[in-house]
Amino acid sequence: MAAILVSPLDERLPPEASVPPRLSTLADKRVALLDISKGGGSIFLDRLDALLRERYGVADVLRFRKPTFAKPAPDAVLADIRKAQPHAVIEALAD
Repeated sequence: MAAILVSPLDERLPPEASVPPRLSTLADKRVALLDISKGGGSIFLDRLDALLRERYGVADVLRFRKPTFAKPAPDAVLADIRKAQPHAVIEALAD
């Protein structure tokens, strides 16, 4: 019997999307931090929160959290981020 090899890669092409323009400054901006709920992520984000405010003059840092790192962010979390209308979003990974 011949072996059948199956590729584990997703060969579909992603939909085209435009990249938003880069912010010229973070001063007086609203930045959202998304914690993926992996161990150590909140510690990293606490420090990042402080640095964004102290060094870059970020006006407001908003915090969001996924219920589990094993799955994409639920629509409700993404909706909450959109509703907050941040100028930028940073997703924190940890390990």
